[in-house]
Amino acid sequence: MFKTKKDIVFIILAGIFITNAIVAELIGGKLIQIGPFLMSIGILPWPVVFLTTDLINEHFGKDGVKKLSFITAGLIAYCIILLFIGTKIPAFETGQTVNDSQFFAVFGQGLFIMVASIIAFLVSQLVDASVFWILRNKTGKKMIWLRSTGSTVISQLIDSFIVSGIAFWLTGKISTKDYINMSLSGYSFKLIIAIVLTPLIYLGHYLIEKYLHSEEKTT
Repeated sequence: MFKTKKDIVFIILAGIFITNAIVAELIGGKLIQIGPFLMSIGILPWPVVFLTTDLINEHFGKDGVKKLSFITAGLIAYCIILLFIGTKIPAFETGQTVNDSQFFAVFGQGLFIMVASIIAFLVSQLVDASVFWILRNKTGKKMIWLRSTGSTVISQLIDSFIVSGIAFWLTGKISTKDYINMSLSGYSFKLIIAIVLTPLIYLGHYLIEKYLHSEEKTT
């Protein structure tokens, strides 16, 4: 089915990338507060997206990230269409199943958030890939942490303000003060997690290199 081990690596990374991106969109409508910080619970899967983005960037280049980002955006849009249709079809209510109001409360109100997230996702991913390769061209194969963290610092600042602005601030769901608080809180959380995950990027890079190198030995 797959011609090379590199094909297998890409499929695995793509699967992890797409799954976490879609899950983040589905749960993004729930806001949580940790101390004074307000953020969407949808930020929880994003560190995994960062990790796979950097690994795909490293081994499959900017085009690999761009193609996968557009595919993922298309799949998220597909989810939006299905959820929208789902909110329009009346539920068979027995008292023990999910009724229309419950279904809409979870998925219906999150549709606009998902639309906002697609825009933020595409912009941030394209920025991430560009910054990553600017740093990659300057550092070569050294300093993985610099291009990984550096691309995340810039791309996620853009992502955090776009998605919060479109989904919550422009719709009047939160005040300007809460919008700034939410955007900066989410950005800070993502950045901290991205830094914490840096050793996993090195580990992932090492495992992929070792796996691909084993194929070279057998050919």
